Formats: sequence, C-alpha cells, structure tokens
Amino acid sequence: MHRTVFIAAVLIVALPSAPSFAVTAKEKMATCKFGADDQKLVGPARAKFMKNCMANKNDPRGSAGAAGAAGGVPPPPKN
Repeated sequence: MHRTVFIAAVLIVALPSAPSFAVTAKEKMATCKFGADDQKLVGPARAKFMKNCMANKNDPRGSAGAAGAAGGVPPPPKN
C-alpha cells in the first residue's frame, strides 16, 4: 500500500516536468492560427496577434516591471 502511494506521489511530481509535455512550434502555430481565426483578425491586427502569440507576449498582465516581483500588490503601509 505504501509503495503504491509513494509511486503515485513520485509520478505526480515527475510527470509535469517531462519534456514530452512541451508544445512544439507546429502545435503553437496551430493554436495561434485558431485564436486569430476565432477573433476574425485580418491584416496588420492578425500579424500582430500572431507575432505576440508565437512569442508568448500576449499576456494580459503585462510585463514584470516594478510591481511584477511583488505580484502587482503594493507593499503594506508602514506604521
């Protein structure tokens, strides 16, 4: 019983880090094309969307600037 629980715990930890779960460029392109088609983007808007999508820069949270390290939460006030 303990061996089964241990093996299950090891698999839960090890499997997500396996490189087989990495998205290939071909799969990423298909996903980006689907997103552009779904939004009915054409011309420069589609090109910009595809560029950002392929570069993973379409994060609505923005860049990790000054507030990025703290998760966007301001520090507590000092008394």
